[in-house]
Amino acid sequence: MYEQLFTEQKIGKVTSPNRLVFEPMGNYYAELDGSVSERDIAFYTERAKGGCGIVMTEVASVNSKTGRGNIRNICTDDDKFIPGYKKMADSIHKYGSLLFVELYHPGCQGIAPLNGGSMASPSGQESDLIHMPTHAMTVEEIHDTVKDFVDSAVRMQKAGVDGVVLHAAHGYLLCEFISSYTNHRTDEYGGSIENRVRIIKEIVEGIREKCGDYPIIIRYSADEYMREIGKEGGMILEEAVEMAKLFESYGVDALDVSAGNYETMNWAWEPTGFDEGWKMVNGATIAKAVKIPVIACSVIRTPRGAVDFLNKGVSFVGSARQFFADPYWGNKVKEGREKEIRKCISCLNCMESLMAADEDNGIRCQCTVNIEGGEECTYLPLKNNGDGKKVVILGAGPAGLEAARVAAERGFKPVIFEAAGEIGGQLNLANKPPKKDKITWLIEYYQAMIEKYGIEVRLNTEATAELIKKENPYKVINAIGSSPVLPRSIPGLDGSFIITPPDVLAGRVNLSGKRVCVVGSGMTGIETAEFLQEKGNSIELYEMADDIGPGLFFQNLIDVMGRLAPGGCKFFAKHQLVSVDEHEAKFNNLETGKEVTASYDNIVISLGTRSNAIAEDIAKEYPDMITIGDAEKAGRIRHAVEGGYKAALSL
Repeated sequence: MYEQLFTEQKIGKVTSPNRLVFEPMGNYYAELDGSVSERDIAFYTERAKGGCGIVMTEVASVNSKTGRGNIRNICTDDDKFIPGYKKMADSIHKYGSLLFVELYHPGCQGIAPLNGGSMASPSGQESDLIHMPTHAMTVEEIHDTVKDFVDSAVRMQKAGVDGVVLHAAHGYLLCEFISSYTNHRTDEYGGSIENRVRIIKEIVEGIREKCGDYPIIIRYSADEYMREIGKEGGMILEEAVEMAKLFESYGVDALDVSAGNYETMNWAWEPTGFDEGWKMVNGATIAKAVKIPVIACSVIRTPRGAVDFLNKGVSFVGSARQFFADPYWGNKVKEGREKEIRKCISCLNCMESLMAADEDNGIRCQCTVNIEGGEECTYLPLKNNGDGKKVVILGAGPAGLEAARVAAERGFKPVIFEAAGEIGGQLNLANKPPKKDKITWLIEYYQAMIEKYGIEVRLNTEATAELIKKENPYKVINAIGSSPVLPRSIPGLDGSFIITPPDVLAGRVNLSGKRVCVVGSGMTGIETAEFLQEKGNSIELYEMADDIGPGLFFQNLIDVMGRLAPGGCKFFAKHQLVSVDEHEAKFNNLETGKEVTASYDNIVISLGTRSNAIAEDIAKEYPDMITIGDAEKAGRIRHAVEGGYKAALSL
């Protein structure tokens, strides 16, 4: 059905076994000196093993003294790094896939203290997101940088890597040169399109001189979408087409079409508000303008979406997040196991965790739905030693479902007791706000796993000690979730008129054309507000913290606020709820100290959730019961899935 995805395609002198490309993504897995780690090798090898014909690494710094993005990105500026890349290439080649290393310099988006105190850029323009000291490069510095890229390509060729990607996307140094937003030079490296791409031309010429027909891919942003944030300049598709023709004339072997930069991050690494295929026009338009292969990405999650993209003219379909979420996407599609695909839900936990990564907290790039992602060395292969022992799991939310999946894969026999009439737990609420339907994919994935492993699920069944005893379980896992918090210290919150987000999202309360006050602007609060606003309600959103959306990842907050604010929602930060009655609430304005009264038709309280208590007789009967997910501590989907995974791993 999807045969097109599994046909061969050449890039220069090398041939990919299929049309699937694991695109570069930062991961923070390298050794501190910039060497390839065993963790890197296992991570990329898993993507090759799972069916990606081409595997691209994360950004590899061509100068570790002036061009590192963080202290754990791989580097290519010393011969000492060659053995690590050779080991990675050999590992990936075992599965018939190609390895391309993405060469880059971060430019103004680098971290100055790591790079000598000032970041290089074409014109000395700082990033409005990073805000690091930046200087305009001299012509000599440009020539040195060209040499850095060329020398790095030489090393990669020596290592047996199949080719290199020159990273000219996302606001990094080469992107800064080709973009009118960041390049204001008046010499031979600025002004016209030909001048702005000159640095890339010189790099390509240098690689050809030293490496012959070694495959070269240019990755660049077809559109930086600066107009979306009210700024002028930047890459636009019409210019990207002209550049594509120039790149082809320079002898480049393929193009990899992306979008955005750090200042327009939501158009580069899309949150849930962006639909599958939304930017296909970029890759398709460029593909029509050149004869060399074009790789492109566009939030592709489904094989139908991938085939549609090929039919629009691109040669390869690329994705980072989807193959992070499920490295076996390709194999599953090829083998007719489409239902078993674990789709990326675009929650951006990968980006959030990457930005939070440091040596103190031990965090690395993490996936919400694939706990093994980046931890292949730790978790794989799974031991299959369950020997049919029965495991009773209380609750069919994401924690319980993941525990059941992994337990079944390990040879245990899970039995799930679920009080509701469907699996999914709070995922069935999280998928209701606008643009959150991708979460349904996770429920569908677990349903497929239930069918694959023959997992017994007893819906509409409240677990009791007596019921559990009848199963004679080897282990009991508590995943009974959480419920909304309604602090009794606030007068009125015990009123029958109080509405919670589950009441709204589950459809127990239907509001339309009402004045609604929403208290609490965590993700649940703002998404419930958006849900209600879409139903024609007038919304006022109150938050005690200094800003709306405290603790939320900024990309997700921007995504929701970009729809909520234009719809007329009014926002009130620094307002602490004091008391509530049916049609009026009093707040303390923490900035002025004055009391503020809000009037409304209905009020929704979104002040978080609290773990549900397990029945005393169950706790007494099974003292070694494992508690996971929201039942352990209220958290996000990643917390629940990870808890389920580790619980099943501990059996």
